[in-house]
Amino acid sequence: MSMRRAWLGLGGNIGDPVASMAKALRALHRRSDTRVLAVSPVYRTPPWGVIDQAWFHNACAEVTTSLQPEALLATCLDIEKRMKRQRIERWGPRIIDIDVLAYEGEEAFESPTLLLPHPRMTERAFVMVPLADIAPELLISGKSVAEWSRLCDRSGIEKARNDAGWWRQGETQ
Repeated sequence: MSMRRAWLGLGGNIGDPVASMAKALRALHRRSDTRVLAVSPVYRTPPWGVIDQAWFHNACAEVTTSLQPEALLATCLDIEKRMKRQRIERWGPRIIDIDVLAYEGEEAFESPTLLLPHPRMTERAFVMVPLADIAPELLISGKSVAEWSRLCDRSGIEKARNDAGWWRQGETQ
């Protein structure tokens, strides 16, 4: 069983988004086919797309997985569904959002359900800033994540949680 690294973006703005992201990461980490290797600090970020809504909390994670890219996405969507994620409005409020951002060995991947690297991720500070905390040297479309992060408009983005292991708190849930 070959393991590959993948990078995920997580976020939410309904209920307790930090607790929701932690619950999702723990669900991934408990699986036999996926382990969480690194998790960024949590950032409080202004809404994007639909701006008349609560601010978001965002983080990124690096995992190792034996799942292929589409199967990893399906696993993430299943976790969202079990956590009662409702897809009502594009870029609208959500309890949890888990995106597959990049997958080792798949610099460019396209299928009916998944496009890698994640579309427009390099334009979004709420992705690039936390991703730069855990994968600054990762190359996305010819530039390092650290470079993309420097190029993003960081207006309003602030660290909300800087404690290492924030996602492991309350692990018995």
